[in-house]
Amino acid sequence: MPHLTYPLISPVWLEKDQLPALPDEQVLDWLFDQGSLTRRLTALSRGAFSVLPLFEGWQALRPDECAALSLPEGSEGWVREVYLHGQQQPWVFARSVAAKSALEDGALNMDELGTRSLGELLFCDQAFERGALQVCHYPRAWLPAADQADLLWGRRSRFVRGALSVLVAEVFLPKLWAALSARPENN
Repeated sequence: MPHLTYPLISPVWLEKDQLPALPDEQVLDWLFDQGSLTRRLTALSRGAFSVLPLFEGWQALRPDECAALSLPEGSEGWVREVYLHGQQQPWVFARSVAAKSALEDGALNMDELGTRSLGELLFCDQAFERGALQVCHYPRAWLPAADQADLLWGRRSRFVRGALSVLVAEVFLPKLWAALSARPENN
């Protein structure tokens, strides 16, 4: 089931140089890492990485998503919500969206990904250009019920290939930070 509960006010997505206060170094490193999050999570999980789809389908995009994709408010798009699991734990909640018109013309079959990582697909296709990373404290109402919490850091970036534009948001969940703290080099 998609998360259709929107707060009355959308979060303010900011680039690194716009943040009024920076999070700690570890959080900052994960938020603004330019590489593939899938690859980084796979390495951290020692290969025990998986994608668990939660929702995939057409729906009206949120106002902040429409603005980021330069679409009229209320535009319809493909929405994919997944958990990125490490060691069978939800480490990241990800929401990817693309405009219906762009997908129809862009030869990207988001509806056929299943348990494959969209991020890995985007990083393997060198025709995609990644826009700036933006971050915010992700609204709890936009998260799956089991992970609704305040002040969770999320990031998003726009991947563009010609007329196709995909917005990928990733929210770092407490179990990721716990896994990082439990690594032997942190003891």
